[in-house]
Amino acid sequence: MRRWPYTFGVALSLAVGIFTIVMSQNLGVPLRDPEGFLGPAYVRLPLMGLAFFAAGVIPMAIKRRGVRNLVPGIRDVVRDEWTWGRVVHILLGLLTFYACYVSYRNLKSYLPVLREGVLYDKMLSEWDYWLSFGHQPAELLHQLLGTGFNAQILSTVYLTYLMLIPITLAAFLVLNRDVSLGAWYATALALNWILGTVSYYIWPSLGPAFYQPQFFTDLEETGVTALQQSLFRNGSAFKEDPTGAYIYGIAGFASLHVSVTFTAALFFQRTDQNRFIQAAGWIYFVLTVIATMYFGWHYIADDIAGVFIGWFAVALGGWVTGNGFWRQRHHKVQLTA
Repeated sequence: MRRWPYTFGVALSLAVGIFTIVMSQNLGVPLRDPEGFLGPAYVRLPLMGLAFFAAGVIPMAIKRRGVRNLVPGIRDVVRDEWTWGRVVHILLGLLTFYACYVSYRNLKSYLPVLREGVLYDKMLSEWDYWLSFGHQPAELLHQLLGTGFNAQILSTVYLTYLMLIPITLAAFLVLNRDVSLGAWYATALALNWILGTVSYYIWPSLGPAFYQPQFFTDLEETGVTALQQSLFRNGSAFKEDPTGAYIYGIAGFASLHVSVTFTAALFFQRTDQNRFIQAAGWIYFVLTVIATMYFGWHYIADDIAGVFIGWFAVALGGWVTGNGFWRQRHHKVQLTA
């Protein structure tokens, strides 16, 4: 079992899932499946997996049999390239990610109940002023980048995270024969959710936009500002009635946007992906870091902690899946489906 790449991930998701259920019952707050703009996670993750399966199988089937014999070609590819073991590993990767993500969202929602009145925003904002030599980081970014067109660009970067990370997971799970590679990525992402949740409870905070909103009133309306308003409304509704239909989603330390995008970029590099993919990963990570401070989601310390969580998740994820803790491993994605 120690050599099976999903031993740790399955154990982690089971432990965290059971813990979340117990906490839900003890607090009297029902479990909820968080929905994004793409629908529930239990719907979009399988759909992404099926989409990548089709993207991998259909071109090979056409190459083998031609368009007119597409169905026989698909049967040939599935027979030659796919096994039930490979399908099970893909499902386990999706379930590990999903179980830890849903647990993270629910445990995050319990913050106002379990850590009521405890906030470290004052300390974190003072660190920001010190690290920025007496300035507010967001104000410096607003002066440098403006508050119009660049706000729309950074908003797009920030929001596409909700779609791109599950897509990359589905790609690595489906389009690679090395099941340990998909297990590594799925486990690393799952660790982000859990370690991030722990950090929320160590130093609960709201983030600059919710603690000092006066610094963000000049920003142009974007998808991010709409999301922040929605989170504020839902957070207020949850505090009024934790047993209601709303989920609480405001937390500053540490930044999981930063940790997860750093995980993805570092994973692409550690597994020796195409140089374009590596460069895109690091550029996306840098833009995400800027966006978190520009819109006031996070303090500087939140982002630093996010980088550490991302690094640790990749390192530990590699070790527990048999891919090494420190040693560079080279696993190019084989787009063979």
